[in-house]
Parts: sequence; structure tokens; C-alpha cells
Amino acid sequence: MAEGKLFAGHPIRRLRRQMGLTQAAMAEALGVSPSYLNLVERNQRPVSAVLMLRLAETYDFDLRTLSASEPGGGAEAIRRRLADPIFADLEIDRHQMEEWLAGAPGGAEAFARAYDRMGQGGAAEGSGPDAAGQVRQAIERWRNHFADLDAAAEALADELRMRGDLYGAVTERLRVKHQLSVRILPADVLGGTLKRLDMHARQLQLSEMLDASARSFAVAEQLAWEAREQIDALVRGAGLDRLGERLFRRHLTGYFAAAVMMPYARFLRACEATGYDLDILQRRFGASFSQVAHRLTTLQRVGARGLPFFMLRVDRAGQISKRYGGASGSPLAEGPGICPLWDAFAAFARADMTVTDLVETEDGSRWFTLARSVTPQGAGQMHARFAVILGLESGDAHGLAAARGLDLAGRATPIGLGCRACTRVDCPQRSAPPAGRALIVAERESGVTPFGFAGD
Repeated sequence: MAEGKLFAGHPIRRLRRQMGLTQAAMAEALGVSPSYLNLVERNQRPVSAVLMLRLAETYDFDLRTLSASEPGGGAEAIRRRLADPIFADLEIDRHQMEEWLAGAPGGAEAFARAYDRMGQGGAAEGSGPDAAGQVRQAIERWRNHFADLDAAAEALADELRMRGDLYGAVTERLRVKHQLSVRILPADVLGGTLKRLDMHARQLQLSEMLDASARSFAVAEQLAWEAREQIDALVRGAGLDRLGERLFRRHLTGYFAAAVMMPYARFLRACEATGYDLDILQRRFGASFSQVAHRLTTLQRVGARGLPFFMLRVDRAGQISKRYGGASGSPLAEGPGICPLWDAFAAFARADMTVTDLVETEDGSRWFTLARSVTPQGAGQMHARFAVILGLESGDAHGLAAARGLDLAGRATPIGLGCRACTRVDCPQRSAPPAGRALIVAERESGVTPFGFAGD
């Protein structure tokens, strides 16, 4: 790895097993000897450029997933873990990290597993930190793009389009192929439940509180039965515990439903033709803002990639309940916290309006973001509100409908990744000193913040 060689035995072996191939069969398809493939899978030979090309051509394989063979998912994944404030005083630079990965790969992998199992980086999602953290890692490993699921959903969507509207076509398919009827019930009948599968009555029961996009998504989720083989293979390959498997399966089921509603090629063409105009995309595909935002983080098909968006869902207290980094590599999607100076929070005060912002993180990267407040549908007395944030590097945003007329090279708002991870000085919004920095309290003077701290 230090010499630029790529050892990728684990993801290649995983791909082969998922496809049910022997080493001899895969070697023949790739035009290499079985003995060479065996050495590659055992990380005793690096992956050549020719082999990488043949993998992409033969299996529509996303070559970036080869980095999953590196300890802890590779240098970038380890770097994101080390960005946690608890490591702030260690000052581990990239050179040290790469030496560690090259010299002690087992130790790096052990660190990554222990960190993930303790829930660091996953606890902010607000549920079973251990399982949620593992599932986040599984999704991140695939950059939230599952090629087999997308292909299966696209084929099904093409078939359903011939029968009229999506909701009607899906409910008809459920009735005919799966002997399952769909019934809309009053909210007081279902209580706090929005969807219930009654296998005894062979009914999918939906609350009247669900709007058209939510109903389409709910019935499309049920059609994930038809992608059970692909979903089972992905779940098995993730190596999760039982709770993690259930959470990952739920994510993959929702992924398939979104891919049926917004088939890959047709959705990408619409994105490019409209400048990723979210309002048009919602109407054209009968989807909600949140559904479109999720889908934008998945457009990583080999040979037909969309823009690399990340997505966050935050509440008014700044707690992150969903995050998808996709292929963006943005620290905003992976950081331990969120900065209140980010104008995305203004979305809470501007219902049904998209709030845009240009921000710059401490590493000097600049990001164009847009946010909108959403209210998830529910049947209870209390209604939650979140801000869904989309973002991508400012250099990729020039063609966006939402960025027209903006100076993307102009002044950007300097933000951090939460006060405990941010070392910007003189921030009037600071609520705590950075982790690992000594707090300084001067008796004869005061600044814009009461939290002065020692430098490097």
C-alpha cells in the first residue's frame, strides 16, 4: 500500500461468493489463472490495472469498493474515525496514519472494529449505537450504491410503467403475483401505526394519514420481496449481528422502493436535464423532498454517475438522525457534530422554502448546501420537524438550478464540525472549548466567547 499497490482480496472474494462462482469460474471469466486469483484473494498479490478493468467490465463492479480490503476500510475511513474529538490531542497526521496502516494492518483493523462496536460515529443516529454504527459502516462501504438492487428495481419499474400509474401498477402486481391486497384504513383504526402487514388477512394496511408519495413508497417496499435474493446476499456479506441485519435489511428495502419510484437511468437523465431541480424531480416522479434527497446520494453507477451529494437530516437541537456521505467524502457528512453558524438551520423558519448556503470547513474545502424543513407523516398528536440538508463540493455545483446566480467562488461561511471538534478562534457562537485543548480563563479581559483555549 505504501508503494501504491492495491491489495483487495476481501471485496473480490465477497463479490465471487455473492455471485456463487468458484475461483476457477471467475478466473476464466476474467482471463487470469486460478492460481493468480487465489493469490489475489489471499492478499499475496496486488490487483493489477488489467484485472481492475476486467472486473469493472465483466461484473459492472464499482472499483472504489476495492478500498474496503484495506484495514478499517482504508486510510479515508480511518481518518474519519480519528476526527472524533476524543483523539484531538493526539495530532496524528496522514503520514503517521499511512505508516500505521502499512506496518500494522491488524492493529488498524482492530481499532476500527472496536471503535465501531463502541458506537462512536454511530451513536448520534439515536438508536442502538452498536448496531446503527455497524450498519452505517456497511452502507458507507458501498457508498450507498447497490448496483444489483438498482438493476432489479429498474427492470421492474420498466415493466410496471406499461400498466399506468405507479401506485396502481404496484398494488395490482401485489394482488396478482403475491395475493396481497392494499387497504387504506382510518387513522383511529390503525392508531399510531402507519403501515401494517396482516399476513392472515393477506392485506397491506395503510393509514389514511399517508400522502400519495408515502403510499407509493410503502407499496413499493412490499415489492422488495422480488429482490429478496439480492438483499439476502448483501445482508449476509455485511457480517452484522441480528439487530444490525434487521436495520440493514430495512435500509435495503427502502433503497429498492426508491429505485422503483425513481429508476436509475430515467432519474439521472431528469437530474441532468433540469439541473437537479428538486421541485421538478418531486413532481415528475411523485416523490417527496426527503425521498428525492435520499435518491441523490445513490447515483454512483459505473459509467453513469450523478453528482456526489451528501445528505443529513437534523432536528432543531442539531442532532443528526440520518446521514449519507455517498461518494462526496465531505467532512460535513462524517463529522461528530454540526455547526450552528450553518444557515441550513434557517430552513426551520422558512416552511416549504429551500435555503442555500456556501460554507467552508476548517480543512479549506468549500461546499454548496441546500436545506428544507420537512414534517414526517404521523398519526399522533405530536408532529416532528427536521431539516433535510443536501450538499456537494462548490466546484461541482455550477450546473445546479438552486445555484444559479450565486457566486460560488465568493465568500463562504466558515463553519466547524461542532464545537468540540472545531478549533476556530473568536467564534461568537462557541458553546464549548475544543476537545483536547486546555481552557484559558483570563481575569482581566474577555473576548467574544468565554471559552478561550490553548493553541497547538
